[in-house]
Amino acid sequence: MGLTLAEKILLAHTDAEEIQPGEIVMVACDLVMANDISGSVAFREMARMGVTRVFDRSKVLMVADHFMPAKDVKSAELQRILKDWSGEQGVKFYDQGRGGIEHAVMVEDGWVVPGDVVAGGDSHTCTHGALGAFATGLGSTDIAACLAFGEFWQSVPGTIKVDFSGEKQPFVSGKDLILAVIAQIGVGGGTNHVLEFVGDGAAALSIDERLAVANLAVEAGSETGIFPADEVTREYLDGRATRDWVPQRSDPDARFARELDIELGSLGPLIAMPHSPGNVVSLDDAKGIPIDQAYIGNCSNGTMTDLRQAAQVFEGRKVHDRCRVIIVPASVKIYREALAEGLVDTFLEAGAIVSTPTCGACFGGGMGVLAAGEKAVATTNRNFKGRMGSPEAEVHLANSWVAAAAAVAGEIVDPAEVLGSVVA
Repeated sequence: MGLTLAEKILLAHTDAEEIQPGEIVMVACDLVMANDISGSVAFREMARMGVTRVFDRSKVLMVADHFMPAKDVKSAELQRILKDWSGEQGVKFYDQGRGGIEHAVMVEDGWVVPGDVVAGGDSHTCTHGALGAFATGLGSTDIAACLAFGEFWQSVPGTIKVDFSGEKQPFVSGKDLILAVIAQIGVGGGTNHVLEFVGDGAAALSIDERLAVANLAVEAGSETGIFPADEVTREYLDGRATRDWVPQRSDPDARFARELDIELGSLGPLIAMPHSPGNVVSLDDAKGIPIDQAYIGNCSNGTMTDLRQAAQVFEGRKVHDRCRVIIVPASVKIYREALAEGLVDTFLEAGAIVSTPTCGACFGGGMGVLAAGEKAVATTNRNFKGRMGSPEAEVHLANSWVAAAAAVAGEIVDPAEVLGSVVA
């Protein structure tokens, strides 16, 4: 019996001669990451283990991004702890203004290559599956063990094969593809499994859109979401990757726990209604909902692709009087590229705020939280009650075209209604 892509990667990182779903194995890390929230707890637990040095400082990096810039003394202290510990250990540290959101800078700067095992102190570490890595989020205690010993225990997951076929329709993005998956299997349907994205529709996606798809794999309960590395991956990593890699994919006779077929030609923009990423409806079913805030960006949809989509809508238009817009490029490099292209000026002319790269508002940590009774449309990955501020606020997840169009109209609308005959 052949192996799935995830099984191949895990097998290559264990001492076992063979593995199968359900078995527990110790997995070696190619990269360990933590941030200003998860880092301090991991450092404390590492010290309790009696370990004073990381297993390999070339395989560890820390990113200050959640409370950046610090909103109060407590968050400032968390960032100071992260910075001081990184200096003492001699590991790479991305400080404020020198990187951006962890999942963006790790990809941009070539930290992740296909076939890697990435352990991250953040649930959306699954984002890096876009490059063909087994990347999974761990709790701070497990991250402490990874920092100390370079390995973690993993129950070998089964694999759900997701076949995207056909071509995307206008105003449909990677966000809609993964929402379509979650709509089918639910927020727990991927538990103890990996989502593997294949098919001609998957192969046609850019890395930016693959990042958006992989980012929400955890919202289906999955260990990670993964794309087989291909020529698109190779072109993206050319000049970025610091290590050699070999493309891999599942064997023809690999055993899958489940197979999903999603035909893109019939897929339109989708909305995840409050208060769950699994509460997915068609755009038509959400039209007319008034919006107080549109939030475009963050680790799920803060790429240049997303910013260009939003700028297409905002060009020559104004943000509706009853709405405010916060745009968050995922990294400093993306911010500068958007500035060079004139996108930032387009956003400012429309009446939007352009933020420094930060996770802040996405998890209610600052830089754009919601008041009681407010409704938002966001390109982020979670819309749990209280996630972006007041538990009495409502968050609707959507792609960047839809979020920008809602900001212009003051309510959720079809982007085609704002752009007229313009085809995305």
